[in-house]
Amino acid sequence: MTQTLHVQIKSTDRSGLEERLEAIDTGEDVEPSEPTLSIEDLETFGRVFRSTNLELLEAIVEHEPGSIREVARLVDRNPPEVLENVNELADYGLVELEEDGQAKRPVVWYDEIDADIPLTTGSGQGRKANT
Repeated sequence: MTQTLHVQIKSTDRSGLEERLEAIDTGEDVEPSEPTLSIEDLETFGRVFRSTNLELLEAIVEHEPGSIREVARLVDRNPPEVLENVNELADYGLVELEEDGQAKRPVVWYDEIDADIPLTTGSGQGRKANT
């Protein structure tokens, strides 16, 4: 079954969060929301989802490696560089690092990313093309 992570470029929307938490605390049934990652701007999106990071995510999903060293072997890169990239992905919640003895095992819970990239500015006015 495909599990999708939705990614959007906008500041984190926390509207309704307090009400949802209060409802959960009082035992009310709360509809689960789609897992969504908000990235603050296009520049950050480009850095986080650059080709080397996407290659790491693909390797982790397809091969379920047991360690960072194994991921590095799969993508033919140096383990310290891979660790740095995996830590960046973990900072954004794109990878979880599970302790497995002395190794850290990278885990990805989704197998598809759906990105929402607006082509207009926040005010709804697009940029004019040079003519």
